[in-house]
Amino acid sequence: AGLCGPSPSSSTPGAEQREKQYRAHRGFGDRRGGVISARTYFYADEAKCDQHMETFLRCIDASGGSSEDGFSAIKLTALGRPQFLLQFSEVLVKWRRFFHQMAAEQGQAGRAVLEMKLEAEKLQEALANLGIATKAESQHWFTGENLGVSGTVDLLDWNSLIDSRTKLSKLLLVPNVQTGQLEPLLSRFTEEEDLQMKRMLQRMDVLAKRATEKGVRLMVDAEQSYFQPAISRLTLEMQRRFNRDQAIIFNTYQCYLKEAYDNVTVDVELSRREGWHFGTKLVRGAYMEQERERAAQIGYEDPINPTYEKTNEMYHRCLDYILEEIKHSRKANVMVASHNEDTVKFTLRRMMALGIHPSEKKVYFGQLLGMCDQITFPLGQAGFPVYKYVPYGPVNEVLPYLSRRAQENRGFVQRANRERDLLWREVKRRLLAGSLFSPNH
Repeated sequence: AGLCGPSPSSSTPGAEQREKQYRAHRGFGDRRGGVISARTYFYADEAKCDQHMETFLRCIDASGGSSEDGFSAIKLTALGRPQFLLQFSEVLVKWRRFFHQMAAEQGQAGRAVLEMKLEAEKLQEALANLGIATKAESQHWFTGENLGVSGTVDLLDWNSLIDSRTKLSKLLLVPNVQTGQLEPLLSRFTEEEDLQMKRMLQRMDVLAKRATEKGVRLMVDAEQSYFQPAISRLTLEMQRRFNRDQAIIFNTYQCYLKEAYDNVTVDVELSRREGWHFGTKLVRGAYMEQERERAAQIGYEDPINPTYEKTNEMYHRCLDYILEEIKHSRKANVMVASHNEDTVKFTLRRMMALGIHPSEKKVYFGQLLGMCDQITFPLGQAGFPVYKYVPYGPVNEVLPYLSRRAQENRGFVQRANRERDLLWREVKRRLLAGSLFSPNH
């Protein structure tokens, strides 16, 4: 099967540090530093973004023409100005942190994110006390179709208030933790920035429509954590529109992030409530060195899990949650993008235990072309949907990426040696059995 991918509150401790993550920083203007296994796009101008879109369109066409169930991967930083993603991410994080502040004040700190439910009455009082909105003004916020029916507001209800369709974000003021002053949630975009944002959304729309026409699933790659809230939010908007009947748009979750499980569970719950098909690619993550260095230099909490073992635990926890969702609703889909044999074995065991058959095509596996064939081929022969990830793009842009991957780490060399040993063992077995050239093997 074919897959194409672009090669690449004052009461809340550390709250003011958190915002630093979402500010542009001169020292990290070149986002390639320490990044081996992902390609980096830089904003030149809108024409260059259009060129990237055309390349993505050609990849979608190629993927649709070579496979019935193809995938194509895209990066949102190739389709618009990253500064917009940075600003939008800060807005989303401020809004979510404000919810957690309110929850803490209602005695709910430490609860699982989806178990935090704010009493609408108390929430309206808090908003009035903070001078954000009078009770009369906020009354209609919590009387929508789903809001306030139960008298409580959870994170999904809260997030829906900032939906671009309501334009509420333009009116809202939230407390600035450092100054204690109220400030607009969304810093005013210039007219040009507003146009850049619209053009980015239009390009995403063009790609999603082409993918739907060609029967190709579109995977939106994860990027640096300071862009990711915006990338995930924009991808969710596409999923709402295009995943009504089947999973066409896939979001990517990086399991080396401490917040990965919260992000997965919140988004799965949103898909349940709204009735669309959840599609995801699970990866460990490609920006660890750069993320850690940036956090240390700028002075905010390291967003990455402390150890590789913790990342493995996070990957399996997120994966298990999605597999359970597949069992219960049959409306979730997951791409297990991993070269880790233990993760593949874990997935196969859980699929068997939950009664998820490979022929349902709800669980896919993906490895890079030229790597880990000892995982890919047995999966394919056993009837599992398995894909090879093929980097694409102009030669002069793709070659540096490929050369970095070739020298990526010694682990791949060790696996290549293991693969060679397995192949040699199989050749000897066939020689001894007298079946080296048998068509049945």
